[in-house]
This record gives sequence, C-alpha cells and structure tokens, in this order.
Amino acid sequence: MTNPSQLRYTADHEWLKIEGNEATVGISAYAAEALGDVVFVDLPETGAKLVSGEVCGELESTKSVNDLFAPGDGEVIAVNSAVDDDPSLVNSDPYGDGWLMRVRIDGEPDLLDADAYAELTKSS
Repeated sequence: MTNPSQLRYTADHEWLKIEGNEATVGISAYAAEALGDVVFVDLPETGAKLVSGEVCGELESTKSVNDLFAPGDGEVIAVNSAVDDDPSLVNSDPYGDGWLMRVRIDGEPDLLDADAYAELTKSS
C-alpha cells in the first residue's frame, strides 16, 4: 500500500495529518497489516497529556497486544469513538475512518515524510 504523501510518519508506525498545531493520528497500513485483525483499541482520554515516545494506549489484535506511542508532546483533544465500537476500522481504513485521536501538538515532533517512511518499512 502506498503511504499518503500529505501525511507524516513516526518510526513507531503512526501517521499524523498536521493542521496548524493540531494533528490527527492513526497507525499506518504497514502497521495495521503487521498487527492482523484489530479486535480492541485502548486510547487515551480526551485531555490526557502526551509525552513523545511514551506509551499512550494499546491495540489488541488476534496476533498480539501492541503499545501505541505518543507521536509528540501535546494534549489529546479528541478520540475516535468509532474505533471503540468497530476496531476493524483500523485495518479496513487506516488512513480514513480508522484514525485514532486528535492531538494539540507542542513543538515540532521528529517525523518522517512518506518516502523516508517507505524506506524504513522496506527494510523491516
């Protein structure tokens, strides 16, 4: 699957759509495929403070339970309740309806562009 070029990516396989100081966050199609069928999503509460690189939630699949890492410092301003109701959205539409949370970002997170992320995942 092609990584959308308008998004930025973390080495932990999250994507961010940045608009000003706010970002919509999800996991990449690469991560969704590696996880297998996602059956449970545990996201931070609205208002939670995030610290870049620290665990902020988890995704449980039929294969394993994986940590979700904060893509940057900031505050959670919204969570996608649709993925609580239907975790399979993370697999079926990772760059659309399967988004996880919206974050008000503090500072400049260390992110990859689509080409650098494709290079990272090619070697994985």
